[in-house]
Amino acid sequence: MFRRFTAVARTCTLAAALALGVTAIPAASAAPAVSPAAPTADRGPATAVEEHLRGKAHSAMRSGTETEPRVSVKRQAGGWAFGTAVLATAPGSSELPQGWLFVAHRENGAWKVALEGEAAFTGLSTRAEPVLRAAERRAFAATGETGTAEGGMTTQLANGDYRTGMALPFAVGQTWYMTSGPHGWSGSNTPWSSLDFAGGDQIVRAPRGGTAYTMCKGWIRIVHDRGYATDYYHLVNNISVDGAAVAAGAYLGYTGNDVTCGGSSSGRHVHFALRQNGNYIGIAGHDFGRWRPENGGAAYSGSALHGSRRVAAGGQLYNYGALGFTQGIIDTNGSGTTLNKRSGPGTGYAVVGTVADGVTVTVSCSGNGTTHTGRYGSTALWNRLSDGTWVSDAYMWTGVNGPVNGYC
Repeated sequence: MFRRFTAVARTCTLAAALALGVTAIPAASAAPAVSPAAPTADRGPATAVEEHLRGKAHSAMRSGTETEPRVSVKRQAGGWAFGTAVLATAPGSSELPQGWLFVAHRENGAWKVALEGEAAFTGLSTRAEPVLRAAERRAFAATGETGTAEGGMTTQLANGDYRTGMALPFAVGQTWYMTSGPHGWSGSNTPWSSLDFAGGDQIVRAPRGGTAYTMCKGWIRIVHDRGYATDYYHLVNNISVDGAAVAAGAYLGYTGNDVTCGGSSSGRHVHFALRQNGNYIGIAGHDFGRWRPENGGAAYSGSALHGSRRVAAGGQLYNYGALGFTQGIIDTNGSGTTLNKRSGPGTGYAVVGTVADGVTVTVSCSGNGTTHTGRYGSTALWNRLSDGTWVSDAYMWTGVNGPVNGYC
């Protein structure tokens, strides 16, 4: 049965969600990380995780939301346990479920529990060899409050590097509808971490390789590199996985309206969300399939940019595939259909060709030259392309405010 937990109430609006008839209804803003619970008497890891979830519900859910802890212990050995911990909501609820991977360790006859995004999760994960594979321990090192250089986020990446290396969550070369622009995991709540997609062959695929977990029926999470993870909800005939490695383009399931873990949905689609360091983050400004989502004035509106081409929510996006970490997309900022390429880093050098708006280019190195102003401001940075020509960084989107492949 579902149990009611109370929390601080927040005001939400339903207009945007109802107007588009998709995914979800607003929930609370992302809650701050919760310190791990003190060890509880040893009644088994599942019981300890359930008790931890009950405490989490007060900060993770909106006031009055009925929730039911659902704990699945996937692996247990040597005083360690690992699995999924979900606060399910009722089908048709105004809030989607919340879910985390967990690590638990029995210490002095009691269980210490940590969920993704909590300070203790990284530390426990690095010691949990009996239940976590080496690749998982490296990936989970990216989900603590502080980053790590090996396999995880660094401070630099967390604070200004928007490169994901991801395609869109369907087959490269297909065109799907972005039925909703940036919105929260549960609607209008912030951060606006999510997009909705439908169309094509309706097969949802991994946008980048990673390690996949089934949070519950209809809900898959993939933990990627660089601290990122992605969620996929409302799936039907989805894969059932416990830490399986998946490659880019791997089958995850079909679009649908499944709400086995709770929430509401209408219109067949996949609810796609971005996480980083164990929490949902704003999806705007990150690249997916060489498109950059941008927020609108309200949840579910917004648009996506490819070069200077802007597609509003409800429009179609072609999946160009992942943008490489030393690549960029030419963006003339509406000032023309082509950009001049120069023989050196500045307008004082000869024009030696042109490149069209929206074209993907590879950067060999960068240098300083004449200053220009583009979509994201003014810069003196110029990028040397793989063919030896130069273009101003003001007219290129790379996801980084600076060189992507070092200085020449």
